[in-house]
Amino acid sequence: MNTDAAADPFRFHGGRLAAAAARFAGAPTPWIDLSTGISPWAYPVPDMDQPLYHRLPEPEKLRALEDAAAHAFGVADSDEVVAVPGSDIAIRLLAVLFPGQRSAMLTPIFAGHKAAWPDAAEINVEEADTVSGKYDLLILANPNNPDGRIMSPDRLRALHGQLIVDEAFADTDPATSLLPDKRGAIVLRSFGKFFGLAGIRLGFVVADIAVAQRLRNMLGDWPVSGAAIEIGLAAYQDKKWQDDHRRALNKAASRLDAMLETGGLAIVGGTSLFRLAAHDRAGELFEHLGRAGILVRPFNTDERQLRFGLPANEVAWERLSSALKDWQ
Repeated sequence: MNTDAAADPFRFHGGRLAAAAARFAGAPTPWIDLSTGISPWAYPVPDMDQPLYHRLPEPEKLRALEDAAAHAFGVADSDEVVAVPGSDIAIRLLAVLFPGQRSAMLTPIFAGHKAAWPDAAEINVEEADTVSGKYDLLILANPNNPDGRIMSPDRLRALHGQLIVDEAFADTDPATSLLPDKRGAIVLRSFGKFFGLAGIRLGFVVADIAVAQRLRNMLGDWPVSGAAIEIGLAAYQDKKWQDDHRRALNKAASRLDAMLETGGLAIVGGTSLFRLAAHDRAGELFEHLGRAGILVRPFNTDERQLRFGLPANEVAWERLSSALKDWQ
């Protein structure tokens, strides 16, 4: 296990409910998990025939999924779109495809990138435009996790060297995406966060055909499950649901802002799927919420910050509101 995760699992990744239940043994249940940026409202999974689980996925179906994803991303050539079993594994595989590079990453950033490129230099966003020629590979998330920072597509296209751009949260605001005009960059897209189905493990890498083919060769003939293919195909073709979902997320994020600010926290970043908030007593608040059966995300990079996802229903909203009032 990564040593950071072993020391404090809550700071390495969100979603560690088993660890939270063990640490806060007397907390009320059910737990409210606000520690991830996963939508609390999942795309309605279509009915699937039982034989789907008994046979290997058909290559024609996988191709149809990549075609649908390419259309959703605005990419003209679906040969550039590679389905992967979650974007996290794609991060690790790309590190294998580009060994020995002089690499740098814009920080803060999703912990998986640091695990994949442990020797990469860490630079801040203000330095991004000044490192041309110094690094062969520049890794960043856009919108960023956890602060929601956005670099405009035009600014990204002006950067030199090989770019790996993690767009796990770009579905909330497609205008932030580098696609379709990626100009040689490698773009990662997550399915589970926006569609609220992280458990099916589906993501995509969009890259020039030479890189895409190398990645396909590494993944083999059945990179994702038949169920993931069917669900992803339906979701990417359902534009109305996507548009309605974006509006619902924006409305909920505004509600969360008001609740956190009323609770004395300052909103310092985020996307419509999560908010990054700050308080001098953030560590105390994390413990207080844990005892109330509410898991949020703390960070090693700034002890004053906590990330809050969106409550799923009115019961969860009320429990969060009550816990914040009790803490004040």
